[in-house]
Amino acid sequence: MNPSRRDFAAALLASVPVFGQDPAGSQLGNLYPPIQAMADASPLELSFLRPEFKDHRQWQRLAREKLFDLLHYRPAPVSPQVQLRARKERAGFIEEDLTFLSAPYSRVPAQLLIPTDRRPPFPGVIVLHDHGGFYLWGREKVVETDNEHPVLTRFKQQYYSGRSICNELVHQGYAVMAIDMFYWGERRYVLPNDPPAWRERPSSITAQQIAEFNARSAQNEQLIARGLLTAGVTWPGVMLWDDLRTLDYFASRPEVDRNRIACVGLSVGGYRSFMLAALDTRIKAAVDVCWMTAFASQIKQHVTNTMGVTFVIPGMYRYFDLPDLSALIAPRALMVQMGSRDGLFPLSGIQAAFAKIRQCYQKVGSPDRQVCTLFDAPHQFNDKMQPQAWEWLKRCV
Repeated sequence: MNPSRRDFAAALLASVPVFGQDPAGSQLGNLYPPIQAMADASPLELSFLRPEFKDHRQWQRLAREKLFDLLHYRPAPVSPQVQLRARKERAGFIEEDLTFLSAPYSRVPAQLLIPTDRRPPFPGVIVLHDHGGFYLWGREKVVETDNEHPVLTRFKQQYYSGRSICNELVHQGYAVMAIDMFYWGERRYVLPNDPPAWRERPSSITAQQIAEFNARSAQNEQLIARGLLTAGVTWPGVMLWDDLRTLDYFASRPEVDRNRIACVGLSVGGYRSFMLAALDTRIKAAVDVCWMTAFASQIKQHVTNTMGVTFVIPGMYRYFDLPDLSALIAPRALMVQMGSRDGLFPLSGIQAAFAKIRQCYQKVGSPDRQVCTLFDAPHQFNDKMQPQAWEWLKRCV
């Protein structure tokens, strides 16, 4: 046995607790110590901060290809075959309701907002909606809609200070696009015998019916993830592929300046924003709100409701910690906003991630192209965080 494996085995043996005890105080009980030891033994062998990586561009090619491999999802290329379902003139912008193909078997609903009070082409922002345990609606969480349901309005008040951020951005002069993530909104999980309210989302749907649908959807995330894994793909692979193909279509629009595109999102939308920028250099600035941490810090008490099957990339931690991927974005612009009262992430994990992001940008030679800020806030994109993000986009896009 080589020394590194011997040391790892010794750590595992030393960590085994007495049966029936829970000395670590973890949600994982007696299995926490060996699982934590497994994480701590990871070499993070493709972290750009390792001394052997000196050529940034060469490392990016290697790291990005590895990340794509880990996602286990590269369907056949397909024309978007856009279907325009509605086009409305609003005050200061045009709103298009459309769908496009991201894969031969996957049609994605989207909302596209184009300013009309100035001349194109416009800088663009892709807005990526959250998880929120709230599945009945997707892009409507970030786009203003006619006759908005009171439950959706309350959701926006809690997480977005009552704002529809796509509309905020189009009035600032950006072209804006948002899609329904797989399993949300029009792509939600429905069964043949579901009640009409769940299948049709009428304006008369009650708060109780919405809560029951969201609870059913939460309970079945594991089922859908198992189905995807059985099909040989991962949930984050499907999710991020859709976001990449959204960027393809958005950048193809003549109204959009393809050299000035950014992305922004809250929670899993923040994760999607960060990952989209890591995977595709066409993103010139990314804003990640309330989804950043050092992965190993999550294991003790923050796996439940945080490390979900929707975004954990199997095997990634062997090669990268999440903040290591910031080196795939650098020297392009990155802003990360977190809340000190966000119960989904331990403060130690946030601080460790911020430090690593700063180190990555420092090694690239662009320390001023990243901003990591800790707000006195819970898990939300509030009216103090949004102005900082919008100023950052004005500077960087």
